[in-house]
Amino acid sequence: MLARSPLSTIYKFQDEMIALRRDLHANPEIGFKEKRTSSIVAGALLALGIEVHRNVGGTGVVGVLRGKQCNSGLSIGLRADMDALPMCEDSGLSYASQHDGLMHACGHDGHTTILLAAAKYLAQTRDFNGQVVFIFQPAEEGLGGAQAMIEDGLFERFHCDAIYALHNWPALPAGRVGINPGHMMAASDRFEILVQGKGGHGAHPYQTIDPILVGAHIVTALQSIVSRTVNPHDSAVISVGSLIAGNPNAMSVIPDQARLVGTVRTFRDAVQKTIEEHMQVMVQNVASAFGATAELKYQKLYAPTINNPECAQRVVNVATDLFGAENVVSDLTPSMGSEDFSFMLQHRPGAYFRLGQGGADQGRLLHNPQYDFNDAVIPLGATLFARLVETEMLIEPNLNDLEKSGDTTNLNHHHT
Repeated sequence: MLARSPLSTIYKFQDEMIALRRDLHANPEIGFKEKRTSSIVAGALLALGIEVHRNVGGTGVVGVLRGKQCNSGLSIGLRADMDALPMCEDSGLSYASQHDGLMHACGHDGHTTILLAAAKYLAQTRDFNGQVVFIFQPAEEGLGGAQAMIEDGLFERFHCDAIYALHNWPALPAGRVGINPGHMMAASDRFEILVQGKGGHGAHPYQTIDPILVGAHIVTALQSIVSRTVNPHDSAVISVGSLIAGNPNAMSVIPDQARLVGTVRTFRDAVQKTIEEHMQVMVQNVASAFGATAELKYQKLYAPTINNPECAQRVVNVATDLFGAENVVSDLTPSMGSEDFSFMLQHRPGAYFRLGQGGADQGRLLHNPQYDFNDAVIPLGATLFARLVETEMLIEPNLNDLEKSGDTTNLNHHHT
């Protein structure tokens, strides 16, 4: 049988965890440079008596903890990301970033703290039958830290039967849990288009092949791909985030080249392939119509984040038991954002879920210079992580104790 909710125990060290989270917030580090953060994480795990492995996939840290019983053969992975973003903070907080141009604007400081809080509780209680693998991942923000850990033998060195991760979500009220049994986040691709024209004087454009004009037409044409080649039942996004050409100090010079950079987001491989193929044809043909040439470079970055339905249901069941059905959204609308936990889910069954923290109505959105993580949800996230471990790796009942107490209801219990 399960002990009472971990929440009351975790609340006892909430102040300690808040102080840690705010220290991490004040000292952000970007991908593969999380040296201070990983040292703090490793030190905290060692102090709890947890086996620690450093430099996994660069600056990653892995902790291994065995339960009171370990004959189930099961091992559950819990993952948190550690990196910050290369952006300036404008929050006015007393613990705001002390490093110009770096900020924890996505809440990874909170995710790291939540996993450390779960590790502290589980190290104190060890009320599970099996092994927990605490995975503190570097470089989630566009640098593929998950893939780096996998290539460094993450799952060969640290066996996981299932793996779970969370991300704070300002659009959900604090404490509400959101999940979907399938797609959670989109694939993320990067494209770059180089338009080659013929430069000249801005007063005599008829003597040139204007790459800026060509680039503008390409931007407009790309927007027709989703609306005219993708089934309306599928979701897809094409966004151009940068168009660079010429010199702003040379108003009368038409440049030779223009460069466009953007992103494509999809959920299905077939849609991703369709978009790439149509982009290749469209880019070349639009440029050719103006007498220019254009080259498309298309790079697939992150795969879609797709939950295992059984693991997602376990999250729903545990969250419902802990927080009530009214605080669980089991059909959360998938996000067109991306997440490199997707690579881990390609190797192991698992689930990625949202932990509501509120703040969207105040403009405190992810990747916003005024964003801050809501410390009130640290115990909630840690409790959900811990309960997933206790539920999936249930302690086998002591038959002698059950017979003495006269409770034989669990004698034939088998956890699957």
